Parts: sequence; C-alpha cells; structure tokens
Amino acid sequence: MENITFERNYASTFRDEDVKKLLDLISKRISVELVGMKRVGINNFLRFFLYHSKPNPSSNHNLLILVDLNDLIELELFSFWRLTLKRIVDNVENSKISSVLKEKISGIFLKCIQSGDFFLTFDGVKEIISYLSKNDIAVTLFLTRFDRIEDSVSLEFFHNLQSLKDAGMGKLSFVFTSFRSLSEMAPHVFDKNSLTLFSKIQYIKPALENDSYIMLESFLTSHKLKVNDDIKKLIVELSGGHAQYLQISVVILSEIFVKRLKVSSSVLQKMILEDERITLLSEELWESLNSEEKNILNIIISKKRTSKEEREKNVYLWECGFLNSKSKIFSPLFMNYIEKNGAEKNGQSFEFSKKEFLLYSLLQKSPNEICERENIVNYVWPEYQEYGVSDWSIDRLVARVRNKLKKQESKDEIITVRTRGYKLITNNPTNK
Repeated sequence: MENITFERNYASTFRDEDVKKLLDLISKRISVELVGMKRVGINNFLRFFLYHSKPNPSSNHNLLILVDLNDLIELELFSFWRLTLKRIVDNVENSKISSVLKEKISGIFLKCIQSGDFFLTFDGVKEIISYLSKNDIAVTLFLTRFDRIEDSVSLEFFHNLQSLKDAGMGKLSFVFTSFRSLSEMAPHVFDKNSLTLFSKIQYIKPALENDSYIMLESFLTSHKLKVNDDIKKLIVELSGGHAQYLQISVVILSEIFVKRLKVSSSVLQKMILEDERITLLSEELWESLNSEEKNILNIIISKKRTSKEEREKNVYLWECGFLNSKSKIFSPLFMNYIEKNGAEKNGQSFEFSKKEFLLYSLLQKSPNEICERENIVNYVWPEYQEYGVSDWSIDRLVARVRNKLKKQESKDEIITVRTRGYKLITNNPTNK
C-alpha cells in the first residue's frame, strides 16, 4: 500500500467510531458508500483504516484493494476497468496466496492487457474475482474519488458491478468514496430502491478535535516544524476538522518559517484567512452544494432560524458536517468565505492572483501546444505534492484566468483538451 507514512504513525484511536462502523459493514461483506464533503479527509481515513484494520469474515484470506481513481488519466470506463484489473493483480502478487493461483491470475492479466479490449478486460476482472472467491479469499475493492467518473457511468456499468458481486459469491464488497451518495451523483444509474440491497451509506464528517490534533502533528512532523500550543490550537480551530484546511495551514506556516518571519497567532490567522489556496478550497466546497443548501448556509450566516421542513430537505448539510448539531458552520475559514462571497463575486479586478499568474505564465511558455494537467499541478502547486490537487481546483483556476483574459480584452484564448489538459491559443504572429 502506497503513501501511508503519515497514517501508519497515527494513534490507534484515530476516528475510532468511523473505523468500527466501516469494519463491521465490510466484515459482513456489505458494500459501503463513504460520503463526505470534498477534501475532508476520507482518503486520509481510509489509508489509516487499510493499514490498521483487519476485517475477519469467515474466510482464510482477505484482500483489501485500493483503486484510487485519481490515477485515471482518461475518465472513461475502459480506463477504469484496466486500472481496477491492475490494482487487483498487484495486490494478488504481493499477497500470501498460492503460487499456482498467482500464476493463473497473472495469465488472465496478460491476456487482457495484450487484447486491449474493453469487454475482455471486464471479463478478466470478473474471472479473477471468481477464482479468488472459489479459493475462499474475500475481496474488498476501495473505489476512491468515485465521483471523478460520474459522467461515464451508465446503467450497464451498475449491472457490471452487480455481476461482479455475483461472481464473488458473497465474498466481494465495494467501498465507494464520493462527496455525494451514488443515487445523488448519478440518479439515472443508481436508483435508490436498487441501492437498498446493494450498499449502505456511511457519512464521514470533519474530524473531531482529538483526531484533528493527530493529523496536525503528522503534518508538522512532515514539514519539520515545531510550534507552540497556541499555534496548534489556532490551526485546529480554523480548520474545523477538515483535512485539507489543516494541510494548507501547515504549508502556510512552513512558508512563514522559510521566510524567517516572526510567527504569532494573529499573523498566522490573517495569512491563512487571506491565502488564495484557502479561498480556492472554500470555493470548491461552496460550489459542491446546490442552491437550496447554499441558501440554508446564508440563512445561518445571517443568524436567522431554519424551518423544520428546510432542515429535513437539506439533511446533507448536517450528515456531512457542514453544520454541526447546533447548526453552526463547521469552520471559521468556510464561514469567512461565505460572508465575503457576494462581494467577491461582484468584484471587477482584472489583475491575476499569484496562482492565476503562474498558470498563465506556464501556458505562455508553449503557446498553441497542449499543457498536461500533471505539468500544471507541478508548476502551479509544487507545495501540494504530498496530498494532491483536485480536478475542480485546476478547472476553476483555468476558468478564472479565462475570465480575466476577456476582461483585459486579450486575444489569447485557453481551450480545453479533453482528458489531457489545456492549450493557450494566441493570435500573436511571433508565436505561430
């Protein structure tokens, strides 16, 4: 299992209730939808779970297989099944199952890869699941960031998932992670009634205070930072238990140390509140909500009361922890964004922000050529290597640059190259 350095050192009590609930469900071979707000730390939780937890259904072996859909370059089903096939085979190869079975599964894998055929690839996954189940090996497929392929899923895809469960003969379960439930994400595919027998929803809220401190200590250690308790308390309070708010805050803190600036709670709070990366994350959370949910949060901000009907209709806000049991917004950072959002939307600034300027500069280096998404991440967000950048953040930053180029009446135009990245089209003759 890759990238579990942080989570390996977490205290065994980390998200204890969430661990127990998920462990109970998959031990019973029940598929699970882990639902939480974007970047809240579901994958962080899963990495801890995969390292520390040992499901014990009535079988001789268990294979817990992580299929991170962030690894997909092309968001299509053939790429999905090919990635799933590879992750299953990788885990089999590193397991203690018999060499005879490993050799059989390796043969299936080679046949599928050489064919380059969609149907043979899916059949290969199904055949391997069947072989593993017949040998009393229980498999759990963790399909993380599942919402990345929401535009590709179809009713046939759901039937494929069901047929895999049938091939698993009761020994296969799925764990999907997403910021919305399957039925909300793709209602035309995942009907609520059909899902009743297929999966159960487990909501993952922002971490509790003790768990936030556990994450914070690991991030501080990673950056080799030592700070006083007041600074730690400030970061935990501002983040509201949201993993990426925590991570970005520590990055900001490390940048202060590099510049040899004096660190105080007031200075750090101001820098975190005003940081573009924090704003972009808050915007991503805000835009993940529908209009009714946004309206509820605006009501809360204005200190008005919500009706019982409004709460029942927008239960997602409470289930995912945007609002706590007292109907308070989970993080001062997110609350600050909502309070300022209207004014910012109406702003007339034509100037690029730091990240926008970096992106535009990168595209200018190779006009009329494709700039891969990976190159954008490495150039614009070099400080994010340890925890990644969401597709939404990239797309949103591009949208901002496009908008400001129009305001500046620039002849440059940024076009999207599907599944690859972006291209700056310029009318400047010297660049043709």
